[in-house]
Amino acid sequence: MRKISKSNLLCCIFALFFLTSCKTYNISILENGDLLFVPSVDSGLSGAINNVTQTEKKTSYDHIGIVKKEEHHLYVLHAAPKGGSQKQKLNHFLKEQTKSGRAIDVYRLKSAFKSSIPASVSKAESLIGKPYNFNYILDDNSFYCSDFVERAFRDNQIFQLEPMTFVDPKTGKTNAFWEKFYQDKNLKVPEGEPGCNPNGLAASNKVYKVGELK
Repeated sequence: MRKISKSNLLCCIFALFFLTSCKTYNISILENGDLLFVPSVDSGLSGAINNVTQTEKKTSYDHIGIVKKEEHHLYVLHAAPKGGSQKQKLNHFLKEQTKSGRAIDVYRLKSAFKSSIPASVSKAESLIGKPYNFNYILDDNSFYCSDFVERAFRDNQIFQLEPMTFVDPKTGKTNAFWEKFYQDKNLKVPEGEPGCNPNGLAASNKVYKVGELK
């Protein structure tokens, strides 16, 4: 029997670990212009966003991106605190967004609105390079995630801006997280100002859930 060297054994162990640690996703369901919604967690900024943006559909999302199919490659166009408005390879996006074991929900425009996808994806690409909007108050020079997506589809009125609220539905008062968040920035809580959020976009009657990336 051929003797296996120590170095070869280590290489085999590393290769086995690499293969078993690489998660594969059912990305075959994805189409150009699909929307990827990332479920929220219960704490920090994610929990605070979800706390004040729940809809009748009871969705719990804190991030959203647009799928861009480019020949045989898949990308996600989105705005994130790290990197601002960007075009990111799908596998990198999934690796970052599923660290907490969160599955990604896939939504798609209904047939009547699919004709708007090419122009909307092109619009999203034109926004790449803009910084992230850390104030969550609409600004033409920086964008937060749902703001980025709403703007991309705005010409076709797929989504609507609505008055923002930062009130905790359980107490009827401004959520403590947001009160401190804006206080630290020396800004007034933008209660009632126009804006959008991932839960609101998911509630649009022009989109439907296709499935999950899992």
